Amino acid sequence: MRQERIPVAREGYPFIGAAAWATIVGAVLGYQLVALVLFFLTLFILNFFRDPERVTPVEEAAIIAPADGKVIVVEQVNDERFSADRLWKISIFMNVFNVHVNRIPCDGVVKQIAYVPGRFLAADHRQAHLLNEYCATTIRTDREEELTVVQVAGLIARRIVCRAETGDRVRTGQRYGMIRFGSRLDIYLPLSADIVTAVGQKTRCGETVIARWPS
Repeated sequence: MRQERIPVAREGYPFIGAAAWATIVGAVLGYQLVALVLFFLTLFILNFFRDPERVTPVEEAAIIAPADGKVIVVEQVNDERFSADRLWKISIFMNVFNVHVNRIPCDGVVKQIAYVPGRFLAADHRQAHLLNEYCATTIRTDREEELTVVQVAGLIARRIVCRAETGDRVRTGQRYGMIRFGSRLDIYLPLSADIVTAVGQKTRCGETVIARWPS
């Protein structure tokens, strides 16, 4: 029997609990306006940390969006941090109203994880991927292809959560982390990948196909 789960990311429990407690204290002390503001703040935090179930397409060649949000970059780049080869780069910007739980884009084994501290420019800033704090997870697929998913901290985000570890066998649509309070994800793919997304598209984490591996 499938186990029921609370549709809220566990990283949000301390924030939700603290806001709810402050709301109760304000109400008990008779600070009605303060309590009302804190109540809506609690709802906002609860909404931010929501973690709904998603139905991942059963398609062997599909590469799935690792984040909810809006595609802001689709281009070919040279980025020696992740490969000596030219790569496709897809960037998905998450605002504070998107689901912020991140999911694995395709089956494979985690080859490497690299966390790099940095600045906190707005996540949609052109230089954010170079200057901001980030955590890069490189996955090697059973097709012997590699892709790298990079969690990039934003202006408000100050904490990147990555639960994956080097050597882990991961599956498409599996939850693996999140970024708190506004951020972006960059996906780096080999040029052989068939890109099926475009700038401006809205993505649903774990459901939207953004690229496919070659036949």
